[in-house]
Amino acid sequence: MQVVRTRADLRRVLASAPRPVGLVPTMGWLHAGHVSLVERARAESATVVMSIFVNPRQFGEARDFEQYPRNEARDLERAEAAGVDIVFAPGVDEVYPPGFDTVVSVGAIARPLEGAARPGHFDGVATVVAILFALVGAERAYFGMKDYQQVAVIRRMALDLALPTAVVACPTVREPDGLALSSRNARLSVEGRARASVLHRALEAGGALVRAGERSADAVRGAVLDVLASEPAAEVDYVSAADPDTLAELTAIAGRALLSLAVRVEGVRLIDNELVG
Repeated sequence: MQVVRTRADLRRVLASAPRPVGLVPTMGWLHAGHVSLVERARAESATVVMSIFVNPRQFGEARDFEQYPRNEARDLERAEAAGVDIVFAPGVDEVYPPGFDTVVSVGAIARPLEGAARPGHFDGVATVVAILFALVGAERAYFGMKDYQQVAVIRRMALDLALPTAVVACPTVREPDGLALSSRNARLSVEGRARASVLHRALEAGGALVRAGERSADAVRGAVLDVLASEPAAEVDYVSAADPDTLAELTAIAGRALLSLAVRVEGVRLIDNELVG
């Protein structure tokens, strides 16, 4: 496995790399969810590139950025064990050179949910992903569906800007109790980690109601909120039942619906979702 830290070195090693290339963008603190993305990329690519970069432009709070878990040596060991060929681990100035003054801003799909809760977040995501797509020139890039809206935003950006990298969405990887794997989980205490399983239970309650024939989106949102209310440690940011294509909130569930939520446990903001219908 090669580790490169500059744009020039990345382009140099990619010049002789076998095609097709699969890209797995990450912010590090690798877990089994990231490994599943690498495994999918490995199955479909001759060369697998992973980026490890904690992107400051997608954090609204400086404290959140500073507290994001980091351990590069651990990440490199896990990346190599998973079968990554090239790791791009740049510094901030290498991604955003001095004088950097360009922002990629996606429209309607980026406004609700995480976009409303974290202003500027998706501008930061879209900008860094556009840079990575341009630098790597991968045939495919792999993202987890835990961040459903992020995948939708990146797909919209790639389509609108005619970027040749295909966006591949991969299933959410979960702990045995249903908690979606996330690098942020590392910030939870043992007790907080156990309490965080309420997110999945709440989504399951909403999904079960839809599968039983409930068509009122308010009733489904209420069922999710009722389960969350049973856990005193859960501080709800939002609960949503939205159209999976537009992310507009639904009044009635006539077909598919995306149930999603953002909840803080011990001050750690966690998100999850379930596609139903």
